[in-house]
Amino acid sequence: MGNLNKKAIILATITVFIWGSSFACISASLHGGYSAGHLILFRFIIASFLFGVIAFFPGINFQLPRKEDILKILLLGWIGISVYHICVTHGQLTISAGTSGMLIGSAPIFTTIIAVLVLKERLGKIGWFGLGFGFVGILLIGIGTGDSIFNISPGVFLVIIAAIATSIFFVYQKSLLLKYNPIELTAYFTWAGTIPFLVFAPGLLQDIQHATLEANLSAIYIGIFPTAVAYLTWAIALSMSKASSLSSLLYAEPVIAILVAWIWLKELPAILSIVGGLIAILGVLIVHLYGRNKRLISNNSRKN
Repeated sequence: MGNLNKKAIILATITVFIWGSSFACISASLHGGYSAGHLILFRFIIASFLFGVIAFFPGINFQLPRKEDILKILLLGWIGISVYHICVTHGQLTISAGTSGMLIGSAPIFTTIIAVLVLKERLGKIGWFGLGFGFVGILLIGIGTGDSIFNISPGVFLVIIAAIATSIFFVYQKSLLLKYNPIELTAYFTWAGTIPFLVFAPGLLQDIQHATLEANLSAIYIGIFPTAVAYLTWAIALSMSKASSLSSLLYAEPVIAILVAWIWLKELPAILSIVGGLIAILGVLIVHLYGRNKRLISNNSRKN
């Protein structure tokens, strides 16, 4: 069992590093000639193809979605994949990769709110304090992108919508995880979420041809690794260990996002945004450690 846990931790660590690197890759591709829409479509064509290949691997028995689950899978795919990626990628047109990573790192705050409002889960006083603390952090991250509270970059609001979308996605997919394995479900969500991206198809080939080599390599990387491989390694890690024992690693994702963007793109969020990010993560940790809904937060991995 010890070896299994070590393997799970190694796989989960690899996953978090890959997810953390995706924000800088998005910025590199956007700066190198890709439009936001074409970048999203290109990476999901790659990911959808890879999940198609995985579906036919020997020993992988993909069950077809049950008729009663198809609508829920489509809706969750559109929210957790389509809305999420449209907002994150367009958001990074006006904010840095590190700022985007910190805002997405605050997603468990919204997961908690959904759990309280919709699932009627109870939260203690310390949990509510943690939520408030987290929102102060989010506000500071936003103010750090502009001159004042009235001049927050529009990308902040888009990425917050993405954080809310991924929170809805992970709360409502829980019932489906009882019927389908994580790899299967991730494939279905990926395929469902890719459908709306086809609206960006016109001009995709021209973007690929005119983009820089760095932009194309970054786009291929995020199509293969954060969008497909990382979900495979995370699913395998979860099959070896409890989600709660791995979830703390996810709090390193914003830090990795900032470090990769700093080393590669020479890009750092404003000091105020970094302080806000630390406060937001501390707020998430307070809710995670002392709130009543640990189980929901621990399952809240992101779709970068």
